[in-house]
Amino acid sequence: MRALKRTFDIVVAATALLVLSPVVALIATLVVLDSPGPVFHRAERVGFRGRPLRMLKFRKMHRGARGAALTANGDPRLTRIGGLLARTRLDELPQLWHVLRGDMSLVGPRPEHLGFVARHPSDYRRILSVRPGLTGLAQLAFADERGVLDASDPVGHYLTAILPQKVALDRVYASQCSVLQDLRILVATAVTLVLRLPIAVHRDTGRLTLRRRPQHQTALAGHA
Repeated sequence: MRALKRTFDIVVAATALLVLSPVVALIATLVVLDSPGPVFHRAERVGFRGRPLRMLKFRKMHRGARGAALTANGDPRLTRIGGLLARTRLDELPQLWHVLRGDMSLVGPRPEHLGFVARHPSDYRRILSVRPGLTGLAQLAFADERGVLDASDPVGHYLTAILPQKVALDRVYASQCSVLQDLRILVATAVTLVLRLPIAVHRDTGRLTLRRRPQHQTALAGHA
């Protein structure tokens, strides 16, 4: 199964990088024109089997920005194009390179900060046994990543209200990951991003369904 999943990752990531190369070039140009600074940002994360992962993103904050490792809606550190990249998740396109290299997978638990991982060591021993992904169950369950994050205490809110739920979902994925499940998650991610339709994720089984009507929910915070 791992060999099949890895082959699928390579084929899809290579194809996506080729097809989306004009989009990548356009975003890179807009990032530079919008504010001075580098095109890319390296986010320090914990990767596969606990290895350090310097996760590549398009820069979406002003050069020299400091503060919380989480971003909420209206964060003043975001540039104009950065706000758009954050809302659409286009800042994560460069991570297709990590997928091609084998640092990440298309689907899997999102890489976390070391400080957050250290709060749940036994859970993350299981979670980090699979490659981190561009999308996963937690991203679908909490698709409105910045909408309801408490801007007055984003880190505290994330640690107490969000991270435990995310850890539980990541454990579900790690215990049942398969190519078929990855395909379901990728289709659901496209439905969420393109059609803007909310996806419900069963907390115990990882089963994915369309929500029949909008529901208020606590949203996962977006990482800086």
